[in-house]
Amino acid sequence: MSGSRELSIFIDESGDFGPYEIHNPYYLLALVFHDQSKSIENEIDHLKRHVTELGFSHTHSIHTAPLIRRESNYRNLDKPKRRMMFHSLLTFFRFCDVKYEVLTFSKKEVLDSDDLISRMARSLSSFIMDNLSYFQEYERVIIYYDNGQKEVSRVINSVFNALLSCVEIRRVQPADYCLFQAADMICTIELLAIKLAAGQLTNSETEFFRGERSFRKNYLKPTRQKRFK
Repeated sequence: MSGSRELSIFIDESGDFGPYEIHNPYYLLALVFHDQSKSIENEIDHLKRHVTELGFSHTHSIHTAPLIRRESNYRNLDKPKRRMMFHSLLTFFRFCDVKYEVLTFSKKEVLDSDDLISRMARSLSSFIMDNLSYFQEYERVIIYYDNGQKEVSRVINSVFNALLSCVEIRRVQPADYCLFQAADMICTIELLAIKLAAGQLTNSETEFFRGERSFRKNYLKPTRQKRFK
């Protein structure tokens, strides 16, 4: 390992550990990797400025699924402004020197929650081992997760501590870290990509992104340019 390099990993999920349901057929785990030697302060300031220009506090945490569906804090926000907020988060992510990986699980293929946990642990372990030289470049690895699901917390703790040294796991408040919000966005975009491939995008989702072609070109493609390679 070289110097005192530090890697931050922001983790978010989409889905739950309940049985397969037609409206919730997948579970996704997104990981965003940021080398702390590469500053993103300018990008953070730019994003927060856009958020305040849209009438929200600079501490507002963007949640992309409710943003698309016009739910929660976005009930009174019209579609153009909701698109602007989504695009601001995507632009922030594109300009940051980061990369990501997403682990996807079809709930049709799992037996129960224990099986999903096992599959997730194996998949995460395989990803780390396949890229072990990358992780070993860092003296410290800090994991940020909001403890939203205890099953994910257990997988994160067991896998990272078993395979890497000098791991620290911190509970995150989404409003405190823009890259955690980016992980949320990745879950949304990758889930929409699955639905698009299956011809299952809703009318409201298609309209929000101005059509399937626009979603592929303007959202999915630039996001996947940041995928871990």
